[in-house]
Amino acid sequence: MIIAQLYKCRWQVELFFKWIKPHLRIKAFYGTSENAVKTQIWIAICVYVLVAIIKKELHLDKSPYEILQILSISLFENISILQPLSSTEKKFKDEPSCNQLNLFIY
Repeated sequence: MIIAQLYKCRWQVELFFKWIKPHLRIKAFYGTSENAVKTQIWIAICVYVLVAIIKKELHLDKSPYEILQILSISLFENISILQPLSSTEKKFKDEPSCNQLNLFIY
């Protein structure tokens, strides 16, 4: 009975780390102590939850990874959080750039 409980607990840990790999952006642990590893995992989980809240509240159809990429680029700009997360694809497709040079003139 005890062996089954230990295996069940171990399996829960395995499932947790299996979920962490694709969902949290932890490339390497910066510290080797137990406290450093726990702190980095908790920070990554908090960031993931905040991105999920932003995605739900703003009704975004972007993936959490795309949202993180956009926020990491515009983190230190003094703009609203809605501005970089709004649909940037339409801006580039609809608006021709007057500064763009034509490489091929037909």
